[in-house]
Amino acid sequence: MTLPAAPALPAAVRIPGRARIAVTLAAAIGLVAFLWPFVVAPGKFGSAYAPPLVFGALLALVLAVVIAEISAGGIDAKALAMLGVLSAVNAGLRPLGAGTAGVETVFFVLVVAGRVFGPGFGFVLGCTSLFASALLTGGVGPWMPYQMFGCAFVGLLAGLLPPLRGRAEAAMLAVYGAFSGYLFGFLLNLSFWPFNLDPTSSIAYLPGLPFTEQWHRYLLFDLTTSLGWDTGRAVTTGVCILLTGPALLTVFRRAARRAAFEAPVRFTPPEPDGT
Repeated sequence: MTLPAAPALPAAVRIPGRARIAVTLAAAIGLVAFLWPFVVAPGKFGSAYAPPLVFGALLALVLAVVIAEISAGGIDAKALAMLGVLSAVNAGLRPLGAGTAGVETVFFVLVVAGRVFGPGFGFVLGCTSLFASALLTGGVGPWMPYQMFGCAFVGLLAGLLPPLRGRAEAAMLAVYGAFSGYLFGFLLNLSFWPFNLDPTSSIAYLPGLPFTEQWHRYLLFDLTTSLGWDTGRAVTTGVCILLTGPALLTVFRRAARRAAFEAPVRFTPPEPDGT
């Protein structure tokens, strides 16, 4: 006799329609910020102007996501407090790895939090975590928006994973955590690859090439320059989730139940005797 699987818990912090549109727009423009070298024709929107405009639009949209969720009730005071706590935790965890040999200690909490609290929460947490850690470690620079949105995509996708429970869920999160290590490195390389022009290189960005040739060059660039580094990040994240994932899932879900993010607030009139 087989017992039925436990039902999947819904996201603790749901995003309403307006905030969902803001998250979708932010994610879409974030993809443009990463992938524009493959689709922008040379001479029409030069690389000298693309980064500042894209960065400004991205940061404005992140702010729009937070404001939209607050105004629509998607993130209340308790969810904002949870967002601040987890952002501070991630900011404190990141210097422990500092990226040495690809070791990153910031992703496993982000993956589990995105899984429990939902894709919208994971998206915003990825941005705020990297922003806070950049201020803490002095890592503010032109690469910071790319890092913020790379982590935002990691948290967003974690909240969209299939509804599994138990050991299957922990294994799925560990596999996704390892994948996210490669995904983050793949995206972050696009922050500098289009600006290192070398006509004599077979893996450098060369404006004017067709998409397939440009894509082939970037794949070779990613494999030859950062595969080992990304492997360290993937292994670290996967192992951390395997070791701490079940406990973190329990703690975060218990916190979500106690916080009762979506519980309605009702005021009742006093009784005639004044109680």
